[in-house]
Amino acid sequence: ISFHFILLPGQFTNPETPGYVGFANLPNQVHRKSVKKGFEFTLMVVGESGLGKSTLINSLFLTDLYPERVIPGAAEKIERTVQIEASTVEIEERGVKLRLTVVDTPGYGDAINSQDCFSTIISYIDDQFERYLHDESGLNRRHIVDNRVHCCFYFISPLGHGLKPLDVQFMKAIHNKVNVVPVIAKADTLTLRERERLKRRILDEIDEHGIKIYHLPDAESDEDEDFKEQTKILKASIPFAVVGSNQQIEAKGKKVRGRLYPWGVVEVENPEHNDFLKLRIMLITHMQDLQEVTQDLHYENFRSERLKRGGRLSSHGYILPLSPAYVLVRQLASLHLLHLKQQTFNWKDSVRKGTTVVRHMHTVATTDAAVVKLSQSIHSCLEGRPVKFCIVGHVPPVSHTVECC
Repeated sequence: ISFHFILLPGQFTNPETPGYVGFANLPNQVHRKSVKKGFEFTLMVVGESGLGKSTLINSLFLTDLYPERVIPGAAEKIERTVQIEASTVEIEERGVKLRLTVVDTPGYGDAINSQDCFSTIISYIDDQFERYLHDESGLNRRHIVDNRVHCCFYFISPLGHGLKPLDVQFMKAIHNKVNVVPVIAKADTLTLRERERLKRRILDEIDEHGIKIYHLPDAESDEDEDFKEQTKILKASIPFAVVGSNQQIEAKGKKVRGRLYPWGVVEVENPEHNDFLKLRIMLITHMQDLQEVTQDLHYENFRSERLKRGGRLSSHGYILPLSPAYVLVRQLASLHLLHLKQQTFNWKDSVRKGTTVVRHMHTVATTDAAVVKLSQSIHSCLEGRPVKFCIVGHVPPVSHTVECC
């Protein structure tokens, strides 16, 4: 049997440059694969009510993420606690798909006593880390949905003279878990001089309290001068003083998004009026870096702490949580080992030391009963019922109750 391969003209040609192999096109393959797969990004917005968080998010992505939101009245806010509302939208621009998840925190800072108002937020961030850790430790890791919080816009009131105690406590509580970007809300209530004074005051207080905010990476030496200058301007603009608006108004003969006042017009996308455009450029141009910092720094810190608290490694090196069933199985193995040791009881030594055979038989029977009871507990745990078990052989005996999921 003979095979004949016909090479059509123009299909395969030798490279014009001598020594050219072609692996320089590998970035193009990665680009095509990434565009086909799409991108995921989770943004959290935290701040007191009335600072324009929802309006700003809608302005950033030119979409309505809260079409069915109901604004609670003053009476409902009295007993309202901090809630977590995650909204996901698929955005497509020039063939590139972005799965954007915005996590809002209504009720934050609204109560008179806001001491523990951010515990729900911290629990949510940790839960997303835990879920991602569980998913990547499973059998099917090809389609893991990344819901980890990659960035947190923390909105600061423009009416104060810097950071409030709640601002300091919250940012110190989450700065090791998520990338924090401070944002001064409703910057149109400040003059340019007041804005710069407030920015300097906030940065000084951030340094004073040791708060770690997200710092933009330095531009590489091979980057063009325009990008280097843009990075320099973005770094100097932190914290970003922004204005949000979804209304189209007419200014200087053209339609712009902004706010109309008796004394003039504030254009949202005018860099001379506020930092809205700079904030959007920072988010878009550094979205990949925000994800990498989340993966390489915050998630790895969580993974390390999870390992220190107690966990077991799979064959692939991933941490598997010590589930109640796993703990019970290990305890069952320990009991069987104790049982075998007691069965190899030396009768001669027992008689010589005065230990009666009846005492030995009672110990073996007690261990047998504990093994049976623990085996039943494992079956109950796997069925999802709460299990109470006692560690036999521990001095003093330790009793545990676990919730199995």
